[in-house]
Amino acid sequence: MSGGDWRESLDAARDLPDGEPKVAELERIAAHADAAGEVRLGVDARLALVETHRFRGERWRSVEPLHRCLAAVDRHPALFDAADTAALLRNQHAAVEALSGSPRIGLAQARFLLDDLDRRLAGAEPGTVAELRCRLADQLGDEPAARAWFARWRAAGPGHRCAACVAVRQAGLLTGWGEWAEAVRVLEPLTTDPGDCTDQPEAALAALLLPYLRSGRYDDAGRAHVRAYRRHRREWTAFGHLPAHLLFCALGGHPARGLEILVEQLPRLARPTDERSAMEFAAAGALLCRLAGESGLVRTPDPSGPPDEAEADAGPHRSTRSTGHPGPARRGHESWPVDALGLGHATRLAEVFGLVRAAGSAGGRDVATLGAELLATATDLAGRFDARNGTGHQSGQVAARLAERPRAGVPAPLPAEPAPDDAEAGPVDAEPDGPGAPGVPVPLTVAMVVAALERRGDRCAVDPAGAVVGRWGEAMIRFERVGSRAEILHARVVATRRLPAGRRAEAYEFVNAWNRDRLQPRAYVHEVEDELVLAGDLTTDLAHGVAPAQVEVLVDAAVTTGVAYAEAVAALP
Repeated sequence: MSGGDWRESLDAARDLPDGEPKVAELERIAAHADAAGEVRLGVDARLALVETHRFRGERWRSVEPLHRCLAAVDRHPALFDAADTAALLRNQHAAVEALSGSPRIGLAQARFLLDDLDRRLAGAEPGTVAELRCRLADQLGDEPAARAWFARWRAAGPGHRCAACVAVRQAGLLTGWGEWAEAVRVLEPLTTDPGDCTDQPEAALAALLLPYLRSGRYDDAGRAHVRAYRRHRREWTAFGHLPAHLLFCALGGHPARGLEILVEQLPRLARPTDERSAMEFAAAGALLCRLAGESGLVRTPDPSGPPDEAEADAGPHRSTRSTGHPGPARRGHESWPVDALGLGHATRLAEVFGLVRAAGSAGGRDVATLGAELLATATDLAGRFDARNGTGHQSGQVAARLAERPRAGVPAPLPAEPAPDDAEAGPVDAEPDGPGAPGVPVPLTVAMVVAALERRGDRCAVDPAGAVVGRWGEAMIRFERVGSRAEILHARVVATRRLPAGRRAEAYEFVNAWNRDRLQPRAYVHEVEDELVLAGDLTTDLAHGVAPAQVEVLVDAAVTTGVAYAEAVAALP
């Protein structure tokens, strides 16, 4: 093939789904470029490879192709402009950050990349370098060094990075060092003024859970948990916040609610964002299972005899309390085997990480056995980090987590409101524009759309025309009612990234590929003042009415697919 043909192959590879076939094709193109001496093609293929690994949640795999890109840029600087250099620096930063998330990145590799990034930035971003050195020292358990770099990081300010996200990361370190009051001081302003950060205030509220509990602010902890979990319950990228919610339930006196959350979220352990998040989730889940057993909430049934009368009558059903959270009906009188809790899909953690082996059939496992499997997972992952780091710090952190116990004064009160999307937790609040019983179709209203977004934990605004508008990362989404009777729900998605008009053919190729491979949103290109706006829409005819639960499904689908579309636009070269 000619050079142009290989370039077309690269363009086609970028449009492939983010799976192993795409990885293999990009690696094939990069290998050809090396053999043919086509430096620019090789770098472009490897940058696409780095992005693919990032989207797949495998940032550790980006280190090798990134090394090759950096070497190529150093050898042939004239082939690359400022935008290329900036993209490489962003990816280099992400690769160093991935060190704390995966033990599969060598410590020497990460240190080399960090020193090299420091050299390339030449003092332009002191806060970025100080943060990375701080987090590296904390990962190794060198608290004095971490605190020294932390002071430099705070003195440098957030720079060009999101100030709210920087505050959440800093508060996480403070919490780990036992600086509860300072963590609260850093985070509380974000709960009332989150600024433009789309992760706030829920990320800050999750980070506040342990500081609130440790400070005895149980009411605040309960409110923060309920509000933040509404959003974190659904978002794949929020997996790292789930350990905080499990710990709140374990240490805040709500083991029943915690078990419900653990059951609901265990499938996400099959695809965690990274190994560190999986380790923390498993450790928090193991603690929760242990405390549930110690409290008498669950016990293992005697396989040699019949269940007692209470168990035979009650089974693993749930009740709804005045606090609005699900829990067992009779504390101390129920047996919750794993299968009864719906955990049969989650007990083979060995198949996810290759860490432990579960003997016997699923039917004999109970919550204590699940806790043991989670503990084995957390311990094994901690051991992998420690083997890479040459310390015992992570194993010590897991052991310390398992030794924690609730403080006096708990349980932390929870707001008296229904759990989101839980049919047994009571009816959804009635909409202002009409009846709102969950299963009764009614005419679509603006209030129903707003309520659906609020139950997701999203922020939105209603403009004078009655449209509901919000921003989710790279996507601006507008919900409005159209049609002669306002019976049609129309969601319009606009990617924040725009392309120059000269890339019209490429933009049309992208949206045509999207429309061929995806059901929604329907994508199109719109030209505005020499720029190309890539947008999409979803339309649903609700002439026969709609139930609030159905509105939630439609809104969730619009947000999920709209964000995926906007992220794909942002990932274009």
